[in-house]
Amino acid sequence: MKIVKNVGRLDSYIRLTLGFSMLGFGIARKSDLLILLGAGKIAEGITRFCPMLYIFGITTIDNRIEYLEKRPLIETTDQEQPEMAPQE
Repeated sequence: MKIVKNVGRLDSYIRLTLGFSMLGFGIARKSDLLILLGAGKIAEGITRFCPMLYIFGITTIDNRIEYLEKRPLIETTDQEQPEMAPQE
């Protein structure tokens, strides 16, 4: 299985920062849930892959949110498109 990067650089830094904060807070409070979530965010920041973004088909590379498959909202058929005039 090939892992595709779907997390941008800025998003990766934010995930690392929040992950280390959650990990530290979880260790201080002895909360297994916060430790687990913090470790997960750190892993996402390092690998630059987020499973939830993958499921929804979203990427944040180039510091903007894009959908992986761009589909038009309204699909048109060939009959509905205007004909182009022949070029000379």
